[in-house]
Amino acid sequence: MKELIILGSTGSIGTQALQVCERQGYKVNGLAAGGNIDLLEEQARKFGVKTVAVFDENKAKDLKIKLKDTDIKVLSGANGVCELATEKADILLNSIVGIAGLRPTLSAIESGKDIALANKETLVTGGEIVNRKAKEKGVKILPVDSEHSAIFQSLQGAPAGSLKKILLTASGGPFYGKKTKDLENVTVADALNHPNWSMGAKITVDSATLMNKGLEVIEAVHLFSLPAKDIEVLVHRQSIVHSGIELSDGAVIAQLGTPDMRLPIQYALTYPERSDFAFEKLSLSDIGTLTFQKPDTETFKLLPLCIKAINEGGLKPTAVNGANEQAVKLFLQGKIKFLQIAELVEKALDSAQNKKDFGLEDILETDKTAREFVLSNI
Repeated sequence: MKELIILGSTGSIGTQALQVCERQGYKVNGLAAGGNIDLLEEQARKFGVKTVAVFDENKAKDLKIKLKDTDIKVLSGANGVCELATEKADILLNSIVGIAGLRPTLSAIESGKDIALANKETLVTGGEIVNRKAKEKGVKILPVDSEHSAIFQSLQGAPAGSLKKILLTASGGPFYGKKTKDLENVTVADALNHPNWSMGAKITVDSATLMNKGLEVIEAVHLFSLPAKDIEVLVHRQSIVHSGIELSDGAVIAQLGTPDMRLPIQYALTYPERSDFAFEKLSLSDIGTLTFQKPDTETFKLLPLCIKAINEGGLKPTAVNGANEQAVKLFLQGKIKFLQIAELVEKALDSAQNKKDFGLEDILETDKTAREFVLSNI
């Protein structure tokens, strides 16, 4: 029986991961969440966990009162989440949103756990450090994002050195086909109306801007050791081909499935085995047609900005990520317009100081500076 810790348990990925754990009979030792303590309490009781952690320290106090009739330990703050990440388990699933997921990932690696990674910012901002530490500790980084899971699955059995190109698919989001003038007055509700996937607000806005795909390009560079020039983004409206690879002999291999995150979650948790999947199965005859187009990088500028950041390397990906996190937060609060997200991120990227040799503190300082830049330029 595998033992797990799940970070971000009350979000979309976390709740689906618990469904998978329940079906597989896995033991869940710990859960962490941002502040939804009612759901976290329900999950903790249902799965009989030993420890929970809450980023919001005040809400952690409330949860401790709610759980006073149990032996469940309640930790709080970012340090509490990192402490939870080191507790006993075989694998840690990290589905925290944003750069807040980086330190817990490093803590879990330091304690020798394999990582099922749904927090792309871990590799976007700290890919070199994370990969180096994972190699040192002999732990596996198993991708949970549907696209990177598809690439990982497609690579199974491929000879070492045979990967030549990654085909990274994108749904195109709710604004596919729109031009800049069409996006001047779109609302938060418009941006959150994703055609295929049910996700959290931040990642849904990132999908609408194509920032999410840019972050995934950066993540793929670190996961699969290919330069950005060998990663082709394709808009695939049906979200059936989750991504694919091209090998040295020209063969193209892809993973297909319904838009259901439980499959890549389950594969990360059961790897290298495959388990029965009791959810909706894919019927290609029902789908009928699959289409692929190049993305519109003139309208959706965040995708090429991310590629620019990873090509420049160093701390530039951290800057573009931090600026975007802050800009998206402002958009969701109604304080800036949709098109201002890309404008602010571009300015923050261009102004960011860079260095090739850096550590965790440099990453966190660059993230802070990028956020401050956005706030001072609205």
